[in-house]
Amino acid sequence: MTNIIIAGAVGLILSMLGTPLAIRLFSRRGYGQEIREEGPSGHHGKRGTPTMGGTVIVLASLFAYGASHLATFEQPTVSGALVLFLMTGLGAVGFLDDFIKIYKQRSLGLRSGAKALGQLVIGAIFAVLVVREPNIYGITPAEPRLSFLRDFGPPSIGLLGFTIWVLIMIVGFSNAVNLTDGLDGLASGATGVVLGAYVLIGNWQLRNNCIDQLGPNCYWVRDPLDLAVVAAAVLGALVGFLWWNAPPAKIFMGDTGSLALGGVLAGLAIATRTQLLLIILAGLCVMITLSVIIQVGFFKMTRKRVFRMAPLQHHFELKGWAETTIVVRFWLIAGLCAAVGLGLFYVEWMP
Repeated sequence: MTNIIIAGAVGLILSMLGTPLAIRLFSRRGYGQEIREEGPSGHHGKRGTPTMGGTVIVLASLFAYGASHLATFEQPTVSGALVLFLMTGLGAVGFLDDFIKIYKQRSLGLRSGAKALGQLVIGAIFAVLVVREPNIYGITPAEPRLSFLRDFGPPSIGLLGFTIWVLIMIVGFSNAVNLTDGLDGLASGATGVVLGAYVLIGNWQLRNNCIDQLGPNCYWVRDPLDLAVVAAAVLGALVGFLWWNAPPAKIFMGDTGSLALGGVLAGLAIATRTQLLLIILAGLCVMITLSVIIQVGFFKMTRKRVFRMAPLQHHFELKGWAETTIVVRFWLIAGLCAAVGLGLFYVEWMP
């Protein structure tokens, strides 16, 4: 538990103090956000707001994770390192995307094919490594199986099938957080509650692991405590960043932050054996992504639109809702989704 507290506190402090430094640095260098011309008119006033703030989240998370292990003299684990690798790798892809936008002064960065290729390469490396490196009890960070509250279904779906499934999760959730990042503070708050849920999940899995107490509901998870530490480190960094990203935002996380956060959520779900549960925990991001899929699919079939604009948050903007109203109400929806997911996670322990 000490690791979790230290990681969260260090991440919070580093991000809280580091974000204003990033704001000044990025403003001086002209690293400002470009705005889509077809977007809501109220967004044009945000042009030039410093972006790439996700670099602060990633760096603060890494330092916080390291500080927690230095303070407690505990070795980092394979599971924690792999999730952080996934977060950092996808953050690097997002950083390149953001930098191209800034350099070329346009709202589009990497070509979609190049961006997807970067996500797939990082995801494939993670998928291959996460089923290796068993501990002394033979437990690997993940098994080539599907999972909800724990692994289920056939004993194995094969390395190829598992890799494809992991890539779908990683690309899907990194893009889902990216789509959610359309209003000041929206993605930060929405992903923060999911990270908080994973702090609780990791801690509960530690207290009910099959090594210490074999039972019908115990968990075969390799490093549950360290996964909770990772979630706490990223959560602390995210809260510190949200202080400056809340409406009206002084800085945006950019694709650097959104891809990194989507990656860490997918990585935590895979390593804690709660892959399908993430769909519920991150329900707001899933709903926003579905709004884009529905809008595009329906328009191609009928040449008509279901929403005034997609993603979903912009539909309500065009209906006249204030930005802060949308953000707060969507935060509430995100919190409810996380609460429902946690309720399902704990329900098998009910008498």
